[in-house]
Amino acid sequence: MRDSLNIRDVENLHPDMMGFMLWPGSKRYVSCKPDYLPDLQRVGVFVNPEPEYVQVKAAEYRLNRIQLHGNESAQLCHIIHLITGLPVIKAISVDTAADFEQCAEYEQEDAVDMLLFDTKCSGWGGSGREFDWSLLQSYHGSKQFLLAGGIGPDMEDRIMSIRHPQFAGIDLNSRFETEPALKDITKLSIFINNMRNYEQNK
Repeated sequence: MRDSLNIRDVENLHPDMMGFMLWPGSKRYVSCKPDYLPDLQRVGVFVNPEPEYVQVKAAEYRLNRIQLHGNESAQLCHIIHLITGLPVIKAISVDTAADFEQCAEYEQEDAVDMLLFDTKCSGWGGSGREFDWSLLQSYHGSKQFLLAGGIGPDMEDRIMSIRHPQFAGIDLNSRFETEPALKDITKLSIFINNMRNYEQNK
C-alpha cells in the first residue's frame, strides 16, 4: 500500500495486517511515507536489506513486523530481529516439495516468527500465480505460515479447505489491484466478508 486514501479504505475492511514495499526494485515501492498510516499491524517488506536500512524504515513507518522476501539467511533474520526488536516473517519460494527443506534453517529460536509461502518465480515474488497447494503437506515445521501467490476472488472454498496445523492466514495482493499498490475495495470487501462468513458458520 502507498496511497493514503486507498490505505484508509482498506483499513475500514479491518484486515489483520497491511504491507508496505520498502525495496526500491519493486513496482509497489513506497518512495516516500504516505500522509496516513493505518492503525493496525504494519508490515515492512524488504529484499536482501542491510539491517541498518530496516532499522531506519521500521522507525519511520512505525512498523510492527518485518517481512524478508529475498534470500536472507537465518542469521540475517536474527540480526534484523535484534536490531529492530520486531518479529520477522520470512518468505519461502515454493515450486516443489523439496523447497520446504530450506525452512529448517529458520526453525532456530528467534530467527523468524512466521513463514510466508509464495510461488517461485524469476524475481522476488509478485508473480500473481499460485503454486500447487497440495505441496503444503510437505511442510512439517513448527513455524506458522501465511499463504501467498495468486490468491484472488472466488477462491474462498479452496482456502477454507486447507487443513494444516500451522496455516495462519493469507496474503492478498495483485489479484485485488486495479494497478500496482492500489487495491480494488469492492473486490476486497466481498472476499473478506465471504471469508469471515465462512469462519462464523463453520
